[in-house]
Amino acid sequence: MKKTGIFYGSTTGTTESLAKQIATLLDVADADIYDVANAEVASVNAYEVLILGSPTWGLGELQDDWYSFLDKLKKVNLNGKTVALFGCGDSSSYDTTFCDAIGIIYEELQNSGCTFCGDVDTEGYIFSDSKAVVNDRFVGLALDEINESDRTEERLNHWIQQLKQNCLQ
Repeated sequence: MKKTGIFYGSTTGTTESLAKQIATLLDVADADIYDVANAEVASVNAYEVLILGSPTWGLGELQDDWYSFLDKLKKVNLNGKTVALFGCGDSSSYDTTFCDAIGIIYEELQNSGCTFCGDVDTEGYIFSDSKAVVNDRFVGLALDEINESDRTEERLNHWIQQLKQNCLQ
């Protein structure tokens, strides 16, 4: 498996918990999991695969710690790196901005030289709109721990299998 680093932003702990679950499922060591609130952007250089996670806040905004980290990350040459995205949102109360944060990260890293992996079919999700949808697919794993926590394990396991087959070899 390619050397993988997980970078997340989390305010309430939900995205942090998901990052740790992903790490466990992929056998990623604790030392390779970073909270972007205190991570050095140079840390990404040690990895071939970057798994980036953010919840969506307010009306379609990034988690606060991501703004500074993403500004620095956009300046890094990510040629040859694979990026997979995951995020949390509220598909009921914020159905028009569901998981927008991963769409914002996707948009901002478009010219960084990375290759994105791990898109997810929107079938089975209930929402109106999202910046995270490109060509009728989420650009990464979209999770709703508020309204659809009963679907998280299935969605997570399916995504992990997809990453193992298509992104981590």
